Amino acid sequence: MERQIRVRGAVLAASALLAAAGCSGTGGPWGGDPEASAPSSSGPAAPGGDAKPVGGDVLPGMVSAAVARTRLAALKVAAPGTMAGYSRAKFTHWAEQGNKCDTREVVLKRDGTGVIQDGECRAVSGTWKSLYDGSTVTDASKMDIDHIVPLAEGWRSGAAAWDAAKRKAFANDLTHPQLLSVTAAANRSKGDQSPDLWQPPDPASWCQYGRAWTTVKSTYGLTVTEAEKKMLTKMLDGCAA
Repeated sequence: MERQIRVRGAVLAASALLAAAGCSGTGGPWGGDPEASAPSSSGPAAPGGDAKPVGGDVLPGMVSAAVARTRLAALKVAAPGTMAGYSRAKFTHWAEQGNKCDTREVVLKRDGTGVIQDGECRAVSGTWKSLYDGSTVTDASKMDIDHIVPLAEGWRSGAAAWDAAKRKAFANDLTHPQLLSVTAAANRSKGDQSPDLWQPPDPASWCQYGRAWTTVKSTYGLTVTEAEKKMLTKMLDGCAA
């Protein structure tokens, strides 16, 4: 009986500490993602928080294909906006995340296997599997951090009207499926193109890509074009039941 009381007391104390630390919440600052799994936080704090992928996905904050279809249907359809006034500098990145780390290094650590960082938080070794083309890379310098919804695409679909803080959160979002380590070749092939104009070379990645793109656009209230919506529908329809 005495041992049971001690164990129960320890559990209650641990629960109180977690509640005080705010570990029961989830979602980002611009709408959140209530239907996604609530991954645990780790690593340096970031705009929008930091999260780990769950359930076999390589990105955090993912929703199911069914939820993504519902969100896609709710997105406003509009023609692309003008690029007038656009500059990557208006989307502050990569933001400092503490412990000498910036957003790029946090994502490389999250997405890699056996990643070792030096005293400046730079990845000096590890292994990365690039979702877009299926390539395996062991040199961090050959990896880019892709914005699933590119900054320029965000600008054309609503971010031109945002303030600096929201653009910074969008460019450094570690909670929603907006940042991913991929090969430099795949990232530069994509550029700022939407899914109707560019699809990952490996079709096996289309389900995750479509869910991620839709989740980010929904979270930030961005618009889609008719052609973009059609391709996203095709990607989501290819997800396993």
